[in-house]
Amino acid sequence: MKIVVIGGTGLIGSKLVAVLRQRGQEVLAASPDSGVNTLTGEGLPEALSGARVVVDLANSPSFEDTAVMKFFETAGRNLLAAEAAAGVSHHLALSVVGTDRLPDSGYLRAKMAQENLIKASGIPYTILRSTQFFEFMGRVADSFSDGKTIRVPPALVQPIFSDDVVAALADLVLGAPANDTLEVAGPEKLRFDELIRRVLGNNNDAREVTTDVHARYFGTELNDQSLVPGSSAPRIGATRFESWLTRSASRM
Repeated sequence: MKIVVIGGTGLIGSKLVAVLRQRGQEVLAASPDSGVNTLTGEGLPEALSGARVVVDLANSPSFEDTAVMKFFETAGRNLLAAEAAAGVSHHLALSVVGTDRLPDSGYLRAKMAQENLIKASGIPYTILRSTQFFEFMGRVADSFSDGKTIRVPPALVQPIFSDDVVAALADLVLGAPANDTLEVAGPEKLRFDELIRRVLGNNNDAREVTTDVHARYFGTELNDQSLVPGSSAPRIGATRFESWLTRSASRM
C-alpha cells in the first residue's frame, strides 16, 4: 500500500515515515524540498499516483492571521483535489485540540477551515487533534515573551511526546477511515505557567515567567478547558512530562 506523507521531513513526518517503513509500508515523504508543494500544487499528481492513503502534516511557515488562513485553505483545496483525481481512499490530517473552541486565534481559525474542507471533500477521512508537543514548549515560551518577561496563563494543558502522536497516527494510517475527529493527549494535566517554568529551568534559561490569566496563546485567552481533550475517550500517550524532561536534560 502506497502512503504519501505531506510534510514528511518535519518532526512528526520524519518519525512517521520511519515507523511506517519499519512496518513494511511503501511511504513517500513529500515536501517542497522533494518537489511536492501543496501551496502551488507542484508535484502533487505525480506524488499521489497510486497512493491509497495521504497523511497531511504540512504547516504554514507564517502564523500571521491572513497568511495562515491562505496557506491552509489553498493547500487544502489543492491537496484534496489531487487526491480525488488520484482515487485516494483515506485522508488523514493532524490538527490541534481546542481548534473548535478558540475562534479568537487566527491559527486555529485556519485549522478549522482546513478541517471543514476535509469533511466536505467526499474523501473518506480521519482528523486527529493533538495537544501541544513537549518538544515545542521552548518555542511556545518565546511566543509569550516580550524579550525579558514571559507572561503565561495558568490554564490547564495536557501536553504530549511527539513519539506518542506518531504511534497514534501510524495506527490510524493502517486502519479504516473513521470519518470523524479523534483526539490524542498526554497522560497528565499540568498548569501552563508551571510547565513553561520547568522547561526553561531545564534549558538553563534565566528569563522570568510571570503568571497572567490574560496572556494570549496565539491570539486567544485560555481557560482550563481550552487545550485539554473535549471528547470522552481520547487516546492517551504513555510518556509523562517528567520522564521526557529528564531524558532531555541527559542529552544536553
